[in-house]
Order: sequence, then structure tokens, then C-alpha cells
Amino acid sequence: MKATFALALLFPFFLLAEDAVPERARLKQLDAYWTEVSRAVAAGDFAAYEATCHPDGVLVSGAKKTSAPLADALKRWKKEFDATKSGAMKASVEFKFSQRLGDATTAHETGIFLYTATGADGKETRDYIHFEALLLKRDGRWRIVMEYQKTKATRAEFEAL
Repeated sequence: MKATFALALLFPFFLLAEDAVPERARLKQLDAYWTEVSRAVAAGDFAAYEATCHPDGVLVSGAKKTSAPLADALKRWKKEFDATKSGAMKASVEFKFSQRLGDATTAHETGIFLYTATGADGKETRDYIHFEALLLKRDGRWRIVMEYQKTKATRAEFEAL
């Protein structure tokens, strides 16, 4: 009787432990996704960055109060990728997360990213942005479907994550 009772109490913990393994694997895959985004930005590798985006992706801008195809934003951003690749500027992006939801094929990531750009003149700009990202995993590959750049963030908020 005591053994049955003990097993009944432990059963939910075994279920949680089982769920933790796929979740760790999913987060590891998503961490690799964001690492590739950061690498592509720093290298000016436009093709690699574009490959992280779903062809029907959407960019939402809280500051501009707009929503538009991500493909349109990619066209605008390409010149910075080219300038980075040529060495005319330096760029980097770093992500920190406050919430990471999802399952084996979907992810909703919330946090702050820091985009840093240094122009040929040596002037550095740092933009901290609250963001949400919706990603889908298809054919073993994560891609962003929606990027919502919500509002400006502060360095203190970024460091607190």
C-alpha cells in the first residue's frame, strides 16, 4: 500500500521529467537558430539570414504602427548586410529572452534584442528592442513567421534578462 501511494505521488514528476527532455532539445534547436541569425548579421551573410525567414513572414513595427511582409524589410536591410560583408560597417545582434513558449514545431519567443552597428566613420549605434517572434519548424528547420518589434528597450532592461 505504501509503495503504491508513493508511486502515485511520484507519477506526475516522472511525466514532468519526460516533458523536460523534449523541451531542452527544442530550446537547444532554437538557441542554434538565434545563434545563426547573429552569425549571419555579423558576417553580412544575407543569404543565410534570409534562409532563417519564412517566405510568407511578417514584420510588425510597434514604433511605426505598421505590418508588412518580411520580404519587404529584407530588401531594405540588404544594403546593411552588403556593407557589413564588404567591411564598410560592422553589425551584431544579441538576443535575450523573457519567455519561450512552444512545442515540437512552433515557438513564440519574447525578449529584447540588441542591434549594434558601427559605420565607416566609427560611430556606433545601439538599439535595444522589445520583440516577439513566432517561428515554425518544417522539414527539420526553424524559420521566423512573424517578428514583432514592439518598442524601444533600455540597456538596464536588456541586462536584467
